[in-house]
Amino acid sequence: MKVLVVGGGGREHAIARALSRNSDVKIFSVMANPNPGIAGLAEKVLHESETNLGKVLGFALENRVDSAIIGPEAPLEAGIVDLLEEAGIPCVGPRRAAARLETSKAFCRSLMARHGIAGCPKYRVFGDAEEAVEFIREYDGDLAIKPVGLSGGKGVRIMGEHLDQAGAAEYVRHLGKDIILEERLIGEEFTLQAFVDGSHLVPMPLVQDHKRAYPGDTGPNTGGMGSYSLPDHMLPFVSRETYEKALQIMRGVVNAMKVEGVPYKGILYGQFMNTRTGPQVIEFNARFGDPEAMNVLSLLESDLAGIVTRLIEGKLSSADVRFAPLATVCKYLVPEGYPESPKEGEPLEIGDYGDAILYYANVTRKGGHLCTASSRTLAFVGMAGTLEEAERIAETAASSVKGTVRHRSDIGTADLLRQRIAHMKEITT
Repeated sequence: MKVLVVGGGGREHAIARALSRNSDVKIFSVMANPNPGIAGLAEKVLHESETNLGKVLGFALENRVDSAIIGPEAPLEAGIVDLLEEAGIPCVGPRRAAARLETSKAFCRSLMARHGIAGCPKYRVFGDAEEAVEFIREYDGDLAIKPVGLSGGKGVRIMGEHLDQAGAAEYVRHLGKDIILEERLIGEEFTLQAFVDGSHLVPMPLVQDHKRAYPGDTGPNTGGMGSYSLPDHMLPFVSRETYEKALQIMRGVVNAMKVEGVPYKGILYGQFMNTRTGPQVIEFNARFGDPEAMNVLSLLESDLAGIVTRLIEGKLSSADVRFAPLATVCKYLVPEGYPESPKEGEPLEIGDYGDAILYYANVTRKGGHLCTASSRTLAFVGMAGTLEEAERIAETAASSVKGTVRHRSDIGTADLLRQRIAHMKEITT
């Protein structure tokens, strides 16, 4: 079985590693930047922009791949699945119209509103910045300010957290147009990802990501500094009732897409805020999260190639998907100055990282040395029977790297988890 993996980050390295556990699978890769982890697993690599659809299609046809897994959101927005499937190459990833769940926040909110799907916060879409500014001035409370389209996880600003009212007006003017303003949600975030075959949805373990750049959840938003999961695949501040409600919201979205004639097939990522009144949808993504893919795919005991086949056939069931009952902690190393002004081209030296799993992300080579690039560099995942041990494995590995890089040492720690639990208790009592 020949599988094309599109993308060259930590998420795609996790996908390739999971596929490589099946000796009958041959991996082919298209990635804009060289990823040594993926390259070491692939039969053949094309270094090309993932949105250069003609080149991607030509590479896929030339190597007669049987299927493709699309990692990043940009090629989904560009219509890569439409092109590949029209050429007879089935994909794990939605077509362009269905990918609007991620690529257009206005479409996502409108779909939820039309079908009466729970978990949709109050929102308004603005095509003109000055109209949005006027709304902010008159609104009694804080708002989440979002660009309607893709922003790489870095475009959202929260009043009362990142901005005051004057700063909110300035940011809206900076965005210029196509702005969505939503009520600010208070609670604890959690991620629920699922395999979707167009009709059936099979969930993965819950994960909590950490967007803020610095320890203690301070600093600007990033693409994600790390994440963790627990052995029971739940989170202690998410009740079973809340989990089931979140899962039902995702099922409702999949059904709504099917009803509207744009069936959703691929990975559905639900980013939820657990609030006093239950789970609210922050956003949906049309692919695996990064870093969350590294947590769940490290735990995956089932054959990913088999899941791909069943998903493409529309015959996926929970019996096809099994995860190890272990905790995971993922810690990303990033260049100093990330995300505003990352120091590029700085050499790295990876020490003894013990039992951790290493996933490469955005790196380059210079003079025979591995070097930082413009985004997140590499990640380590610790897996163990307890969160404490998984965190120790990940932290030891992350601390082994020498160079102009940093990581959040607090991710996955017992202290930070206790804070999450206490915050949720405070909200709900």
